Amino acid sequence: MKEILQSKLSFAPWADPRTNRLPGVVPLDMAGWLEVDTAYNAQMALRDHLIATQPEEVMGLDESARPAAEELFDMVMELLPDLGFRVGPTEVLRPDGVTVERNRKEPIKTLGRLLQCDICLMQPDPSGAGAGAGEESVLTGGVLCFPSGWRLPEKFMRPMMRIHKPIEVYTPELGRRVQRLLDGVQPGRGLMRGTASRSDAHLADPRSEGDYRHGTSASKYIRVERQSLVRLPESRAVVFTIHTQVVTPEALSPEQAQALAENPIRLAD
Repeated sequence: MKEILQSKLSFAPWADPRTNRLPGVVPLDMAGWLEVDTAYNAQMALRDHLIATQPEEVMGLDESARPAAEELFDMVMELLPDLGFRVGPTEVLRPDGVTVERNRKEPIKTLGRLLQCDICLMQPDPSGAGAGAGEESVLTGGVLCFPSGWRLPEKFMRPMMRIHKPIEVYTPELGRRVQRLLDGVQPGRGLMRGTASRSDAHLADPRSEGDYRHGTSASKYIRVERQSLVRLPESRAVVFTIHTQVVTPEALSPEQAQALAENPIRLAD
């Protein structure tokens, strides 16, 4: 698979004291929620290919989540012009010159072909199981083209603790803290955190549970995920977005490189 790399890193979590430590959650400036970066053209070409050839692997939407997906669709359409998109009544012209049908009946597919970020819709269990205070959120819809070691079909319609089952540090106590964080997100006041890792894998790295492969200090890529939480005002669903950037160390700015030397990426090995 061809390398898809950013020529620069727009966000380095290790360079900000607020995001360099756990949990590293900071308020999100909604004006900067969605991003078109230097790898947009190449990333979107891969997204188009994956959505066309592996739709069951990279997309999912439970019917209970359709109102939330359509609400997100409408919200994003309002934001696209400021990002360099030309939005018409039936089509959207992307910054890379590709035209995408403005299809509200397929909200997840359409958003997946417009945005670089992956999207997960988190909602209360539509079956009503576990209803009440502190109820675990369930992944009811999303598009996941650029996972780092997981697969959407294995997590779709699963609650948070089950989603994170292979992760040893994701204890029940941590799960309750994360759920309180999700419950506390308010419309118009999103949250953001970042992760950074060393990697030898390409941008799209789907792996099944239990396949533990990590990068080392010798890995040639630095992978950064800017993860955001946004509450939809009508459906009350939480939108979890993951904007992935992959660079070589040479692409770091002098300030980012210096900060990395002072705050090395924590390695799993």
